[in-house]
Formats: sequence, structure tokens, C-alpha cells
Amino acid sequence: MDVAEPVTLKTLAGELGLNVSTVSRVINAEPGTEAKWASPETIRRIQELARQRGYARNPHAASLRTSRSDLVGVIVPRLQDYVLATIYEGIDAAAEARGRVTVVANSLDDPIRQRLRTESLLARRVDGLIFGDAHQESPYLDELAARGVPLTLVSRRRAGHVSVTCDDEAGGRLAAEHLLSTGRRRFAVIAGAEYASTTLDRVGGFLEVLAGHGIGATDVDIHYTGFDAPAGQRAIAEILAGPSRPEAVFAVNDFAAIGAIGALQTLGISVPDDIAVVGYNDTPIAEAVNLTTVRSPMVEMGRLGFEKLLALLDKEEVQSERLAPQFIARSTA
Repeated sequence: MDVAEPVTLKTLAGELGLNVSTVSRVINAEPGTEAKWASPETIRRIQELARQRGYARNPHAASLRTSRSDLVGVIVPRLQDYVLATIYEGIDAAAEARGRVTVVANSLDDPIRQRLRTESLLARRVDGLIFGDAHQESPYLDELAARGVPLTLVSRRRAGHVSVTCDDEAGGRLAAEHLLSTGRRRFAVIAGAEYASTTLDRVGGFLEVLAGHGIGATDVDIHYTGFDAPAGQRAIAEILAGPSRPEAVFAVNDFAAIGAIGALQTLGISVPDDIAVVGYNDTPIAEAVNLTTVRSPMVEMGRLGFEKLLALLDKEEVQSERLAPQFIARSTA
């Protein structure tokens, strides 16, 4: 039985009467960039014949030619975290549109695990990395940059690295301005983790506005318990054990806010009549429970984080970007 010869770039070029290099450049071009190599009619002929002949691009051969694997590694604290999962969807959609593949790993927000997972991805020849779990004091990202590893940050920022985040300081200011407009003057904050820029920026913006109204940071009850619902529940226990009850609580994450509301309701404390609650991110569950919150552009954050990484891979000048938040008023504040 005769075995069909594989269809190669040389085969296609011969049938079309074109140079192999022209056919190769068109077929291996990133989607939308084929016009750099040929006329629209030539591109149409090449792509049509490739489909007819069942030509399949060899990613391994392409990798050897370009020194790129077309793989991008993504490190997140936890994919079960809705915010990071949504940001990752933005990354993955942008990667698919550019003919790239993403590989995601969980660090559990642990610097040692972050290092191990990252080195594992680098051993698999990823072209670059996107981090959603940056810690303010960890030197590892600086080490990677010194080694020449292309990387960008999403969700959290860190000095010296290209990042795409929500303008979290502005978001904190929006929360404070709203609560002050309702006449509240005694505040508590469920602040997340001190190693995350999301905590530092959101709390910082919140306190900045309060200070402008004569309420100092020492007058605000701040609790660094975490970002999830149990963290919100723990924070409420600590807050209510204090000397004075706040009139409003700002949680730097919707899930912590929802945990706080549950704990308050269990104790018979009315939200917002007794204590108002504001969250952050505007996840779908926030809308479902009518949570007043600050919306962050999660999908766009991921998309831009990926696009900036590609720009770094192409040796372009790239700047960090902060995306505008939006205050969403509902029934909890």
C-alpha cells in the first residue's frame, strides 16, 4: 500500500509557484500580521491551498527556527479565586487570539511554591511569565528579571516590573467618599494580606480620603485577615470584640465582604442600618447578594497583561498601566 507523502512548505510553494520563505512566513505569521509578508491575494491562495492539502504547522520545528515555544506561563495564587480565574480568562483569550498557549500553575500565595512552580515552567521552555501573586517583599521577581526572563504582573503590582492592575488607590478613595456621603464617621477595614499591593493601595486610598475629613489612620480599625469569606468572618469577630462598633466596614475583596455580612447577620446586626459594608471587584456573587462594591476590570487586566508580555518579547518599550475602577452602589451601604 502506498503511503502518502507528507505535505510540506516546499510542496505548497511548488504548487503555488512561490518561494518557500514566502509561504512559511504567511503560514507561521501571528493572526492579523500576514500582510507584512505578502499581498492579500497571495495570502488567500496560500491559506486556501494549505487547507485543501491538510497542511499542519509543526510547532516544534517553528520553535527551533524562532527560539520560541509559543507557551506562556501564568502563576496565580489559586484558580478557585474568582478574581484571578477571571483575569486568567482574559490572558488565555488574548493568547488564543495570538496563536499562543498558556500554562497555569497555583502558588497558593507561598513564595517557595511560587519559585518551584516558576522554575518548572521555565524548564518547559515557556517564552515568558505572567504573575498574579506578586509579593511586595519577595526578591524572586527581581532575580528573574536579572536573568533576562520576560515577565509581567497582573492584579498586583511591584516596583521595577511591568504590571497591569486596577487603580486600587482610586478604588479605595471611591469607597471612602461614598461612605462619608452617607454620614458615617466610624470605620473598620478588612484589609486582606499586607504583602499584596491590592491591600496596600486600596487601604491607602481609603485612608487618604478619611484623613481629608479629619479621620486619622489610628482612628480606623484595620484587620489583615485575608481575602476570602472566612477572613471576613474572622475580621468581624475581631472588630466587634474591640472597644467601639464601626458604622461602616470596607473590605478589600467581595468574598471577605460577603463573609462579613454573614457574620453580622448571624449576630442580628442589620446591614446597612447598623453597619454598612462595601466590597471590592464586583464579582457575580456581589450582584447576586446586592453588595455595594468597587468594580475592577478583571478580563481587561488579563488581556493587557498578556499583550504587554508579547511587547516585551518583541523588545518593545512597555509601561505599567492602571485601569479605572467604578463604584457600584447597591443595598449594603
